[in-house]
Amino acid sequence: MSRRARATAFGGAALVCAGVAAAVTSGYRSDVAAQLGPLRGVLIARQQLPAHRPVTPQVVRDAVEVRRVPARFIPTGALASPAELLGRSPAAAIPAGSYVLTAQLRARGARRRSRPPGQLPGNRQPVELAVSGAAALAAAGRDPVGSRMDVIVTTEPRGASGSGRTYVAASGVRLLSLRRSPGDASGGADPLSPAAEWIATVALTRPQALKLIEAESYAREIRLIGAA
Repeated sequence: MSRRARATAFGGAALVCAGVAAAVTSGYRSDVAAQLGPLRGVLIARQQLPAHRPVTPQVVRDAVEVRRVPARFIPTGALASPAELLGRSPAAAIPAGSYVLTAQLRARGARRRSRPPGQLPGNRQPVELAVSGAAALAAAGRDPVGSRMDVIVTTEPRGASGSGRTYVAASGVRLLSLRRSPGDASGGADPLSPAAEWIATVALTRPQALKLIEAESYAREIRLIGAA
């Protein structure tokens, strides 16, 4: 076989291989699309969006981006466009890498209530607590800060029964702030994960504060629920 014939044969084989590879890739993409659903644009925080700060055009340029994600993985209320975010304020800090959800945002023009510690009643003081399960409060559709909360403590299981004790450690206390724990790794990038850890600042009397500070050393978890 001449050199030209061999070159022609190799060229033809290369084209055939390229066609087969393209077909396999297309089939793989089709299978993935069939399993995961179509891709949709969704707004992702590239940088942390601080709580209570209106989102400006500069923040939109620097801190968020639109990514295409399989529709089945997109949570309810996820924003699809940066224009939906402009002028709105996160009720709690939105960590980098997480979806931006409508439930996390205040409406445009909503004013933050100012609650400096000096305005607390004389017998109360702000106390920070590590709490579990606060994702439901952050995603409830309104800012929980300022609401009255019951602080629920669940102890570690003891004895043969193997069940812990759950009790109300403080009732009807005011929530002053709620933010994602900076050292939290259990909830991953999703602040609404049930495993996410949060830091709550609540207004407590001195006996309540001492009781809860002690509880942090032995409790399995501390949770907040809206007071009745």
